[in-house]
Amino acid sequence: MGNQLKTTLLLAVMTAFIMIVGNLLGGRQGMLIALVLAAGMNFFSYWFSDKIVLKMYQAHEATPQQAPELFEMVQTLSRQAGLPMPTVYIIPKDTPNAFATGRNPENAVVAVTQGLLTLMNRQEIMGVLAHELAHVKNRDILIGTIAATMAGAIMLLASMARWSAIFGGGHRNDNNGGGMGAIGMIAMSIIAPMAAMIIQMAVSRSREYLADATGAAIAGSPEGLARALEKLGAYSRRIPMDANPSTAHMFIVNPLSGKSLQRLFSTHPPVEERVSRLRGARPGGVGPAPPPPPRGGDRRQDAGKAFWDRLKRD
Repeated sequence: MGNQLKTTLLLAVMTAFIMIVGNLLGGRQGMLIALVLAAGMNFFSYWFSDKIVLKMYQAHEATPQQAPELFEMVQTLSRQAGLPMPTVYIIPKDTPNAFATGRNPENAVVAVTQGLLTLMNRQEIMGVLAHELAHVKNRDILIGTIAATMAGAIMLLASMARWSAIFGGGHRNDNNGGGMGAIGMIAMSIIAPMAAMIIQMAVSRSREYLADATGAAIAGSPEGLARALEKLGAYSRRIPMDANPSTAHMFIVNPLSGKSLQRLFSTHPPVEERVSRLRGARPGGVGPAPPPPPRGGDRRQDAGKAFWDRLKRD
């Protein structure tokens, strides 16, 4: 509930911010034009983003015959979450990762990389799938689209203000009582998009925390997701995925290598913080030790465990 309230407050702040910035930079008419243009662009994204992203990563739809274990896990978790069975895709990438997309639960898609299936055990895969189904259950695609629409409108307003200042619009703004002038408009056109981006990232981070908590409830235990996040964090640093930055926010962990500045402006919260919250420990504190993964005869999981052990030693 805390994360839901936080998201509502952040969206309210962004709404107020767009009204203030719109009046300062473009007046009511400029604000309306920017909002309509941004809504149009994001309407297209809302309806077709799943097809675009799946094609971008050459994902192929999986059938129950091709991936029976994966289908059984998704069916079980969907039933526990009270959701329709989503379409399942596999991305031919060695880096373990996953994302969910689709405009509503009836049109949802869950996509996992081949690396995730190879290097994670059953409990960890269930944790990841539960997290992605939580995004579907919480309608995070819709919320993300609303936040993107508002941020896009502010960026369009900023662009309009910048060109207006360059071509003398600042003088007209002074006469209309805005009082910003050309220099003020240019400054605001730089500051406003940065502020909108920060609010948008805060919305995204809040939704990730909520999806972690909801996913743990769907799976029946937080430990599988916690262990999966630890592995995913290590893999993303050592073998980053060849991902488009515009889609990085969709994945369960940031697929980009991420230097310090990129991590500062990341749409994902730190993995360590997420794991600590799942285990009920403070970041940097000592949480309960995870139980050992189940031993089995699956060669892929044995190979994944051996690679994970090498990563921890390096």
